[in-house]
Parts: sequence; structure tokens; C-alpha cells
Amino acid sequence: MWYQPTVPIGPYNMYSYLVSSNPPTTVNPNPIFPKINKTAFLSPFTYIVGDVSIHSHTYIGPFVSIRADEGTPFYIGKNSNLQDGVILHGLKKQYVKVNNNQYSIYIGNGVSCAHGALIHGPCQIDEYVFIGFKTIVYNAQLVERCFISTGAVITVGVKLKEGSFVPPGAHINTQEKADALSSVPNTEEEFAREVQRVNQEFPLAYSHLFGNTRCSCGLTC
Repeated sequence: MWYQPTVPIGPYNMYSYLVSSNPPTTVNPNPIFPKINKTAFLSPFTYIVGDVSIHSHTYIGPFVSIRADEGTPFYIGKNSNLQDGVILHGLKKQYVKVNNNQYSIYIGNGVSCAHGALIHGPCQIDEYVFIGFKTIVYNAQLVERCFISTGAVITVGVKLKEGSFVPPGAHINTQEKADALSSVPNTEEEFAREVQRVNQEFPLAYSHLFGNTRCSCGLTC
């Protein structure tokens, strides 16, 4: 039989994360503070530094690291989700170009990045792409509605056409491999939609749970 104490033991709902400008270095000498829409939600133990834009109703899970201290800037669109343990980083002075703007990492609207994924710039991830568990995306362009399965690696400058399906554990490192990919199966397309639907509820729900006021020191006020 489970025992549930009526009085919390120790710290209760400690809500800490770090949001900061990047440290000035020879690689990236200009400190820039992240721009985060007030309707986005940052989970406990999130780490965000540098020229990062996070747009409305996006959910950032626990232990996510978004580090624009080398490659920069990063763009994360609205209604996207970066789940537990996702890492974003980029190489200096290497960019993708989207709408005449340069980005180290560009993530569009409605993108799901599942637990433990590594997104490394330069890369472009367009709208409604699903990035599976423990996936690596580096130096690649994923066009709308691609589905990247668990443990896959996408790299070496490839471009995936719209709606491409990357099987579990696949290593897509040539354009020939990318062009040969099949379309997303209906079962995986439905799974991606459901993941997106569930995660769209989290920003508002967690904001109510923890309170809406947050401080740049990393604690709720």
C-alpha cells in the first residue's frame, strides 16, 4: 500500500533553469540574450544561452540544452516540442538560409523532437517533421512532414524530400539514399500527429501547474 505524505518532505517543485546570453569568446564575441515568447514553456533544468528565438506555444522539456554559443542564431517555431534531453548546438559560421535569413539551426512550426535527439547545425527542419528518439540530425535539410525513426542519423548535407520516411537506425549520408526513401506509412503519420497533439497541451498545462511568472535567475517568483 502506497503512503502519500500530507506535508512535502524537502524542496517542493523547485523550478530552476538557466536562460542567459552567450559568454563572449573569440568565436562569438557578442553576447545576445534569448528571445522567448511568453506562451512558450520551459521545463525545470532547461539550459538556453545565446541568440535563440522560441515562438508561441512551444514546449521545452526537462534537461533540454539549447546552446547558441558557437553556431548562431537558432530559430524554433510555434507549436513545436523539444522533449526530455534534446540537445541543440551548431558549428561556427555555417548556416542554412530560410526566407533570406541565415540560421545555424532552423526548426519550423509543429515540429516534434523526441527524447534524446541531437540536432546540430547547420540544419533546417521544416514544419511538422517528427524527429525520433536518439536521432542525430547534422548538416541536413528535412522538408515538411518527414518522419525520422528511432536511432537514425541524417548528415553530410543531404536534403530529404517532403514526407520522407527514415527507418529505425538508418544512416542517410548520401543524396542517393535520401532520394530513395519511401513515404511515411499511415501508422507513423498518425503517431506523429498524436505526439504533436499531446505536446501542444503541455505549455498551458505546465504553466498552470508551476505558475506563469519566471525570472531570468532560473527560479519561479
